[in-house]
Amino acid sequence: MPFADYKTALVTGASTGMGAAIAERLAKRGLTVHALARNEDRLTELADRTGAVPHVLDLTDTAALASALGPLEVDVLVNCAGVSRPGNILDSTEEDLDEIIDVNLRALLQLTRLTLPGMAQRDLGHIVNISSIAGLYNFYGHTAYHATKAAVHQISRQLRNDTVGKRIRVTEICPGRVETEIFGRNLGGSPEAMEEAWQTYYEGYESLTTDDIVNALDYAIETPRHVNIGMIEITPTFQVPGGLTFDRR
Repeated sequence: MPFADYKTALVTGASTGMGAAIAERLAKRGLTVHALARNEDRLTELADRTGAVPHVLDLTDTAALASALGPLEVDVLVNCAGVSRPGNILDSTEEDLDEIIDVNLRALLQLTRLTLPGMAQRDLGHIVNISSIAGLYNFYGHTAYHATKAAVHQISRQLRNDTVGKRIRVTEICPGRVETEIFGRNLGGSPEAMEEAWQTYYEGYESLTTDDIVNALDYAIETPRHVNIGMIEITPTFQVPGGLTFDRR
C-alpha cells in the first residue's frame, strides 16, 4: 500500500478547515505530519490532538520556509493553504491582489521548489494540490482568486512533465463549495461574520464537508504505486459549475 511507502507529510493551511482535517487523517495513517499555518493557538491544538509537528509560519516568507524545512525529507506535500476576497477586480485593493497571489500561487510554487528535488532524488513522493472549480469555470467572484486557482490546475499538470520517469505522483483535488470558514473570513472573521456566512452560504444547502475532501485525498494516495490520480473534481450534487449569464442592457 502506498501509505506504507511514505513516512513524512507536509500540510499547509493546517490550522483549520480542509488543512486541519487532512493533517489529522495523514497522522492517523501513520505519517509524521508537519503542519504549517499562521495561527499558533490552532496549530498547538492540532498538535495536541494528532501528534503533528507544528510550524507557525507565514507561507509568503520564503526564507523562513527554507529555514524551517532544512533537511526535512517530505514524502507527501499537500498544498492546501489559500485565501480569497469578496468582490472582483473592480473593487480590489493592492493588498487584496498581492495576498491572493502570494499565498495561493507564489507560496505553492516556492514550497514545491523546496521539496520536489528531494522526492526526485529518492524516486518517491506525492504532491496534492487543492485547487477549486473557480479555476476551471467562470462565475461571479474574485478575478485574482480564479486566476490563481487556474494556475494551480496548470502547475499540477506541469509537475508530471517535470518529473517524468520518477515515481512521483501529482494529484489535483478540485472542490466546489465546502463547509469551511473561508466565507466568514471574507466577511471579517468575527463571530457575527461567521454566523452571517453560515446562514448565507451553507444553511439549507447540501455542501461538501471536509470529510469529503479528506476521503478523496485518501483514495488518491492509497491507489497502487503504478497509478496516478491526476485530478478529482468534487462538487455537491446540487451545485452545477459553469453556466451562462446574459445581462440585457
